[in-house]
Amino acid sequence: MKYVSSNVYVGPSVYAHFPVIRRVVDLGILEDYPSVKLGEAFIDGLVAALPGLDDHGCSYGVPGGFIRRLKEDEGTWIAHIWEHVTLELQCMGGNKVSFGRTRGAGAVGHYNMVYEYHQKDVGLAASDLARQLLISLMPAEIQGQLNSRVDDDFDFEQELADFIRFAQRKEFGPSTQALVNAAEARNIPWLRLNEYSLVQFGHGKYQQRIQATITSMTKHIAVEISCDKEETHNLLNSLGLPLPQQRLVYSQEKALSAAKTIGFPVVVKPLNANHGRGVSINLTTPEMVVTAFDYAREFGTGKAVLVESFLTGLDHRMLVVNGELVAVAKRVPGHVIGDGVSSVASLIDRVNEDPRRGVGHEKVLTRLELDAQALRLLGEADYTADTVLAQGELFYLRATANLSTGGTAIDLTDVVHPDNRAMAERAISAVGLDIGGVDFLTSDITQSYKDVGGGIVEVNAAPGFRMHVAPSEGQPRDVAGKVLDMLFPVGEPARIPIAGITGTNGKTTTSRMLSHILKTAGHIVGMTSTDGVYVDGRLSVKGDMTGPVSSQMVLRDPLVDIAVLETARGGILRAGLGYRETDVSACLNVQEDHLGLKGIDTVSQLAEIKRVVVEVATDTAILNADDLECVKMSAYVKAKNICYVTMNSGHSLVREHIRAGGRAVVLERGINGEMITIFDKGVHIPLLWTHLIPATLEGKATHNVQNAMFAAALAFSLNKRLEDIQHGLRTFNTTFFQAPGRMNVFDEHPFRVILDYAHNADGVRSMSELASKLDVDGKRIVVIAGPGDRRDADLVNISRAAAGHFDLYICKADDNRRGRGDDEVPQMIARALIEQGVQPEQILVIADEVDAIDKALNLADHGDLVMVFGDAITRCWKQIIQFNNVTGGQSTTPTKAPQSLVSMLDAEEPDTFVLQPGMTIVKDERGVRVAFDTEEGSD
Repeated sequence: MKYVSSNVYVGPSVYAHFPVIRRVVDLGILEDYPSVKLGEAFIDGLVAALPGLDDHGCSYGVPGGFIRRLKEDEGTWIAHIWEHVTLELQCMGGNKVSFGRTRGAGAVGHYNMVYEYHQKDVGLAASDLARQLLISLMPAEIQGQLNSRVDDDFDFEQELADFIRFAQRKEFGPSTQALVNAAEARNIPWLRLNEYSLVQFGHGKYQQRIQATITSMTKHIAVEISCDKEETHNLLNSLGLPLPQQRLVYSQEKALSAAKTIGFPVVVKPLNANHGRGVSINLTTPEMVVTAFDYAREFGTGKAVLVESFLTGLDHRMLVVNGELVAVAKRVPGHVIGDGVSSVASLIDRVNEDPRRGVGHEKVLTRLELDAQALRLLGEADYTADTVLAQGELFYLRATANLSTGGTAIDLTDVVHPDNRAMAERAISAVGLDIGGVDFLTSDITQSYKDVGGGIVEVNAAPGFRMHVAPSEGQPRDVAGKVLDMLFPVGEPARIPIAGITGTNGKTTTSRMLSHILKTAGHIVGMTSTDGVYVDGRLSVKGDMTGPVSSQMVLRDPLVDIAVLETARGGILRAGLGYRETDVSACLNVQEDHLGLKGIDTVSQLAEIKRVVVEVATDTAILNADDLECVKMSAYVKAKNICYVTMNSGHSLVREHIRAGGRAVVLERGINGEMITIFDKGVHIPLLWTHLIPATLEGKATHNVQNAMFAAALAFSLNKRLEDIQHGLRTFNTTFFQAPGRMNVFDEHPFRVILDYAHNADGVRSMSELASKLDVDGKRIVVIAGPGDRRDADLVNISRAAAGHFDLYICKADDNRRGRGDDEVPQMIARALIEQGVQPEQILVIADEVDAIDKALNLADHGDLVMVFGDAITRCWKQIIQFNNVTGGQSTTPTKAPQSLVSMLDAEEPDTFVLQPGMTIVKDERGVRVAFDTEEGSD
């Protein structure tokens, strides 16, 4: 029972559209031991340890189905059992998860075990504990054959309790979870921002944040006032609200004096504390006050302690949200009721048998504990844990009624008196809280405090919701929903529009085109791409940022009002999507690339990975009708609309789709050239001539024509105006600074240079065909390579794609050989070119990229075309633009890779920079000077 690999999917993946964990497990010899061969003792022990397994329906879909699988016929395999135990442990930790799938992973004894999780650390720990439990239950003779064992002193009950406490520390508390549930019920997206209770609701500029029940709208000064109990008391007292008398003290002597002045009985509590910690009530003697003072000091954050008059009555929590009383719960301290037979300790055990009680916030009620506070209260009553209480005698084990210490709550929202309602709303308004809890003591909440008395003993910022969403008695209240309605009023948006873009080639260019269209239309765009994360056109994070982490960077940014998310295969395979859904998604194409890596061996398997982006689209899925794998994705589309993109105006599928009122973007041929045309709901909309789009090089770069069509389809599906789409495409250029590594053209030399990052056969084919279409007075030169981690067949296909389009081929390697020999890749490409009919004298092998590009530039004459398929794109571009072309084939390029002049001047060591032929800037011990080459030498 070993782990081969693990993946934590944070969002939609090929396994599920919600977070799951995938663990590839190796059963070893246990492949030969299904559940029935492990024996009845194993099955009975498992069910005894985890009775909740009886509720698992498994493939039968009814409770008891899983137990039936364990026992009938040949039983079921350990990997499947492992999955169910992992799910059940998470449920016991407070996470309601149910999805699991276990299937063979190819090799004998290897299984893909996929299961749902809420918090990754809890999900992983549950799997580990499940493994230990299963091994511990196996017959001794089988355990002896396993390489993996558990400790002899393995105590599952203790391990389970520790796991539940661990889960409680990692998971949301009940209030935060209630808010998350309310957001999901309203289809409001959320992101967890730390390991605690900081959560973002909504995306981009529409986001709101909460921490527990503090919100983005909660005023800091209001929280400060509520945390200062004396300040709160004075503020509410000045408004004439009902309050106990109160004194702030710093010593035992002052506490005694205050108690005598106020009059016994009194309450002593810390100035700053929560959850009822350090509070002592109904103190009737000086000795009790002294003890309570020291107790309060233990839990307070400072030295100040409050002494106040003891109000008789029942404890009520009144919750106010956005100025409205939304829930009232009567709180009863943790207690036991005698039966005349059982001891206090036995009564506590009996109460804890209630299935609603658990560890911490695991369940709606917390277990009672016979701890120091309970023993103190027993001692004050001259009782012990062994005392037998009389029949019907009620004994409180806590001085306060907090649920976190075992208290119970009874909902009384519908019967509260209007005067009490107004009193609570006025108190929270006076403090200035958007969400606040009023602790109110009164004998009868249904009667006005003006008639029966009562008083406010505390006002709480960040009040807990558990007693309201899951009261011990009475109707649950959707208090979290009231908070979400406050943060996102009806009609107000919570989401920014999201466009997801995937495919093999063209993703980055299409993402940049769409972002440019949206920016010119007035949006602040957040974009992820293979170049980095961009916000409003500015690079935020550099690098390949096409995975889930980068997507969430954009969605978390409070400036962004629309997101364009390039999403690549690698991130989906590793961790899923960084978003739950999109408004529009596009799959541009699926070609042979990255095959043979991470279990993806066929184009169909690759398409299944990329299809996830299309599956999560809600409004429109945009598919390449000219790519069969993309067309197949239409069967999995859940979006309202499908939009096909085709460069074939006679495409039969698209024609029928248009006739049915569907949306499509079609390339139509006319007398004046080729027109990008939109069809929607039976309307024919000519958009733009392709030769008017700079990125298409007058329509010759057909791959960018297609990219422009996808960008138009995405923008149109995002409800952008035709004028904005046209303007955006007309002003988008493939300059290095706008689209680095994407058909960057440099015309400042006597010859033309085109730099492109194409690194697979389809990309190389598109650029090679472009080279043949362009008008070239001289020869065509290509610097070509292929990634070392591609299959031999892929490298051969790259050679085939370029063969016949150039006069000279310079074969190089990428900087990172990725396991290949120094010149293995260029030699392989050279051999494949010869097999395609390229003459050996047309081929040069120069493994180093810098040297290969330098050779190509030096061999270029006036009117030539040099096409560079680069790896280190920025270095390649600098080398191209800094190259100094001279007559006679003599290069004045420095012997090392060129530097910018600024970098050279900033450096400390001597250096030279060729400004132009015959003119060099020199920096040495004599300073910085310009040297001119003359007939007499350098001057």
